[in-house]
Amino acid sequence: MASPIRTLKKREWSEEEKKQQSLHKLTDSLTENEEALQKTIAVVCELHDSGILEAAESMLKAKENIAEVALGQVSRKEVTSLINNVMAAAGILTAIDPEQTKKLLAGVASGLEEAKENNDQKVRLFDLIKALKDPDVNRAMNFGLHFLKGLGKGIKE
Repeated sequence: MASPIRTLKKREWSEEEKKQQSLHKLTDSLTENEEALQKTIAVVCELHDSGILEAAESMLKAKENIAEVALGQVSRKEVTSLINNVMAAAGILTAIDPEQTKKLLAGVASGLEEAKENNDQKVRLFDLIKALKDPDVNRAMNFGLHFLKGLGKGIKE
């Protein structure tokens, strides 16, 4: 009867065997992904031919200098004011009803078209009084007056 195995001996791979295994895995991966590798090579060739690859390489080599310049630009007072204004405007835009904004912008587009068609006519005082009877003009005037009232309240606060 055979004696029981009490210890396991781990096989030690030589450096040459490790290289062979690594090369075998690499060739397997190349054959499995041939189409993707061909496309990758084509993209890299296009980047090289257009000069973008060299520019990217130069940017990577100069990354500390680029980061320093970018941080210097971002920390300027004008840029921080711009960022703060954009954030404030975004906050205000989130408070506005999208349907109301859509309706207002459609009205602006319509008004621009109307103004483009009739911008060479001379307007007299009687024309202004007569225009107030037009429901569309009256609606716009009403909107404008209430807009100005709300703007004034907002400025006062």
